[in-house]
Amino acid sequence: MGSIRFDKVNKVFGTGKAGLNALEDIDLEIGEKEFVAIVGPSGCGKTTCLRIVAGFERPTSGAVSVNGKPVGSPGPDRAVVFQHFALFPWKSVRENIDLGLRNKRLAKAKRDALIADALKLMNLESHADAFPHQLSGGMQQRVAIARAYVLDPEVLLMDEPFGALDAQTRVTMQEELVRLTRVNPRTVLFITHSVEEAVYLADRVAVMTRRPGRIKEMIDVKTIRNAERWNTIQRIEDVMDLESFIHLRTHIWKSLREEKPEDRH
Repeated sequence: MGSIRFDKVNKVFGTGKAGLNALEDIDLEIGEKEFVAIVGPSGCGKTTCLRIVAGFERPTSGAVSVNGKPVGSPGPDRAVVFQHFALFPWKSVRENIDLGLRNKRLAKAKRDALIADALKLMNLESHADAFPHQLSGGMQQRVAIARAYVLDPEVLLMDEPFGALDAQTRVTMQEELVRLTRVNPRTVLFITHSVEEAVYLADRVAVMTRRPGRIKEMIDVKTIRNAERWNTIQRIEDVMDLESFIHLRTHIWKSLREEKPEDRH
């Protein structure tokens, strides 16, 4: 359930001299129920990687597969959570969550039961009949995540999902996502500009080079997290104070700082 494989993926936008080489020889395997975050310089192709897995873009060469099946278009085995919540303002929380289920043509009783489970999972039960403009940014993103989870996807693709939130709300949502992935784990590909967020959330962190984007290195966070028992610590700020967390964060930052514009031609 939910493995992802990139096999020598290249992506060029445009043709000829005007072509932009976005990705180069991306090899990456993400295991079932593994959480992998991608970090890298702006414009390095992080979101392009996610869009290829989602089926929104096709690689110029190479292939991406989910569960061994080639990805050629969007599918119900994958759900995407974007930075901007993409909620329909004229629909209630319940109705926004129901949108994908309607496309599956499920009976109303079945849809209602699944929506109730999603509302409970994301602590949205008391806001089921509210409209997006009545919710904070964090609550709106909870709705977007609930809308993805209710479809029971094998793979959850998250493109800077907390990037539009204020700092305090972002921390709350990071803690909420950790809780969620323990209660109801999925294979997650997570795009972020925040090194701290990547280290806190992910099992592994993929560090990309400047464009054309390549996988520069893979950082194993899970082994250190388990050895240091990060999961027993409730607050994110206490995790970030740990020497092991600081070491990983510093290592990744140094790797990213090596990717200066003048270093790539």
